[in-house]
Amino acid sequence: MAFGWIDEQAAARRRAGLVRTLRPRPADSPLLDLASNDYLGLARHPEVVAGAQEAARTWGAGATGSRLVTGTTELHTALERELAAFCGFEAALVFSSGYAANLAAVTALAPHGSLIVSDAGNHASLIDGCRLARGTTQVVAHADPDAVRKTLATHDGPALAVSDTVFSVDGDAAPLAGLAEACREHGAGLVVDDAHGLGVLGAGGRGAPHAAGLAGADDVVVTVTLSKSLGSQGGAVLGPARVVEHLVNAARTFIFDTGLAPAAAGAALAALRLLGREPERAARAREVATGLHARLTAAGLEAVRPDAAVVSVRAPSPEEAVRWAADCRAAGLFVGCFRPPSVPDGISRLRLTARADLTEEQIERAVQVIGGTRP
Repeated sequence: MAFGWIDEQAAARRRAGLVRTLRPRPADSPLLDLASNDYLGLARHPEVVAGAQEAARTWGAGATGSRLVTGTTELHTALERELAAFCGFEAALVFSSGYAANLAAVTALAPHGSLIVSDAGNHASLIDGCRLARGTTQVVAHADPDAVRKTLATHDGPALAVSDTVFSVDGDAAPLAGLAEACREHGAGLVVDDAHGLGVLGAGGRGAPHAAGLAGADDVVVTVTLSKSLGSQGGAVLGPARVVEHLVNAARTFIFDTGLAPAAAGAALAALRLLGREPERAARAREVATGLHARLTAAGLEAVRPDAAVVSVRAPSPEEAVRWAADCRAAGLFVGCFRPPSVPDGISRLRLTARADLTEEQIERAVQVIGGTRP
């Protein structure tokens, strides 16, 4: 029977406690949200919503075509110009998602004969970029510049190291300065995904590469998403102008994809400008994450110290992680639940995201619920 194997896989997922389900949320959910990636609390900010509304009124509901045909508006170019300037890079290129931006950067910068050195903890979008690229990929130990250095030494030709700046599972930061040094010793490029760093790390939220002194470097390319700290949708690649020009001509997820909807571009631009005026939001997100970690560990929970705004709390098993998250929801708290295969180490956990707009009372309430429902 066609697709009969699907039933076998579904049964295996049920036995392993790994079934995933969609839970549509209402617009006015009563739950305290520690699951979304809205780190700065901007997704519903009146200025950001107004930016989306004005863009839709001006440009319409959709981009109407690929970026190279009709999908590039003056709004897209304004967003690219201001995003590059904010993060300290020469140029930027906006994509319909952060996932598409990562696929573009890795595949277009790793031609035949090249070597890609990929961190073992990288996000799925970087992993998929490596799989689709025409170069050869070597996966190395997590957050280990020496492992990158040794692997690059085995290759004679174009090479690229690929890493998240802040890893999405545990929220730990990559050693960017060490990675850049290893790459420069071998003439390799460095591509880093700053999805969880933009808006949280660096001066005023300018990102992890900016904090590491790598902004504007001619051998560093950065990808970001507009759907986390900026509260919108879409992604971008930042780097030297010649790299961006190459992506325009070679990146398939740019050439063949419809441009980002104007409403999303307008919202992201409004959020970026708001962050520029209110840089304290970045520091507050970090402060909330640190406070969450301190209170969770004081309550006897095994939580990973956050380097940005993600706080990870270990769970005994996939089944208990699911039950724990469900019990939190029943008590009025929405938390993330990460299980295999989403976690590279196979350890299930609750994933909490700090938001700059959380109050001390809300933080204390969240800790009480998590501690009170632990398996």
